[in-house]
Amino acid sequence: MSATVSSRRTLDPAAPPPTAPRGGRGRGRAGRQLHGGKITYAVLILFTIGSLFPLVWTAVAASRTNTRLAQTPPPLWFGGNLFNNLDKAWNGANMGTALLNTTVVAGTVAASTVLFSTVAGFAFAKLRFRFKNILLMLTIGTMMVPPQLSVVPLYMMVAKLEWTDQLQAVIVPTLVSAFGVFFMRQYLSQALPSELIEAARMDGASSLRIIWHVVFPAARPAMAVLGMLTFVQSWNDFFWPFIALTQNGNPTMQVALTGLSRGYTPDQSLIMAGALLGTLPLLIAFVLFGKQIVGGIMQGAVKG
Repeated sequence: MSATVSSRRTLDPAAPPPTAPRGGRGRGRAGRQLHGGKITYAVLILFTIGSLFPLVWTAVAASRTNTRLAQTPPPLWFGGNLFNNLDKAWNGANMGTALLNTTVVAGTVAASTVLFSTVAGFAFAKLRFRFKNILLMLTIGTMMVPPQLSVVPLYMMVAKLEWTDQLQAVIVPTLVSAFGVFFMRQYLSQALPSELIEAARMDGASSLRIIWHVVFPAARPAMAVLGMLTFVQSWNDFFWPFIALTQNGNPTMQVALTGLSRGYTPDQSLIMAGALLGTLPLLIAFVLFGKQIVGGIMQGAVKG
């Protein structure tokens, strides 16, 4: 009798669908949605305000005059000198050349770091060779050395090669990073199965083909994260570019900003306008590619 009733319900499109038992048994724990309470939303709002305040204050200060910024209390809303200050900062600090140079430097360093770190991380994670652990420890150990200790010998090498005030003086020393190698090694040791590499070798694939068709697709989420971190770090780098480059020659964005702080009383509104010009490209890049970057991070988290 029960089989007849169930068959009629299946054949009759007007029949109501069977309902799940009461008490929530028809819905597993995996399907439940977690909702944050009022405290969670309050904490998130506070963190959001704290994260956006420096950017908003930079824009507010860039739209005011230096005299108004020196007054108490400071301004908390936008003024009418934003575009005037942006124009002065753009023309007075060689911002056009600096923006192009910074894009070239940051893009080249990010691409080379991702490429070399992925290959080296794959070698440390999946290949067998002599002194592998010792070389890995030496690579990690270089992260403990303060970068200030290498400035003098590095500048001597750059001067001997006649690279002073040239972009290769900033690009070549940062083509690969120890952090990137360690980061990719840790990711590939878990995300890339050894059986997949052995299957590719049994099919006759060379090492270069395995890297291109097996390693790179598996490491794509981590490569996106490493590329984003390296690009932002290279874009904001100041210490070594300030030593190797000049403000009137081939400056990066951070070196060009030093031209706005000269004088007995630096104009804080122009400095903030220059800082805003140096931040806008990063914001635009994140708005355009933020969804892909976050998607890559989440993809890697699900795979892990």
